[in-house]
Amino acid sequence: MKAVTANRLIDGEVVFWKTGAWVEGFGEAQLFDETQEAEVEAVVAKGKAQPTVIVDPYPIDLAPVDGGLAPVSYRERIRALGPTNEPTHGKQAVGGEVIEALRHAHGAARSTGRVDLIRRK
Repeated sequence: MKAVTANRLIDGEVVFWKTGAWVEGFGEAQLFDETQEAEVEAVVAKGKAQPTVIVDPYPIDLAPVDGGLAPVSYRERIRALGPTNEPTHGKQAVGGEVIEALRHAHGAARSTGRVDLIRRK
């Protein structure tokens, strides 16, 4: 599964694509399966054509976790959760099933290469 994310230009807020519009909540994001690669590319192209609305749209990989789906990469989970400096700020303060699933997701994409590099030193 995939979703498309970007940052809103006016305030830097992380946003996600949802059938024709950019929304703030990860739980509202439109999900694309492996057969919809052309649709993902079309959404990214549409986002790139909106330079006064959003910045740097790109697809993110999602994986099943307890309670739903979460981004595979740790970076994208942090972006979906909102500010990490205080859990009572931003998207974390809203709470709900999606936020709890993101909080309890673990593992990170491409982390084994970094771990092996650290071990070799």
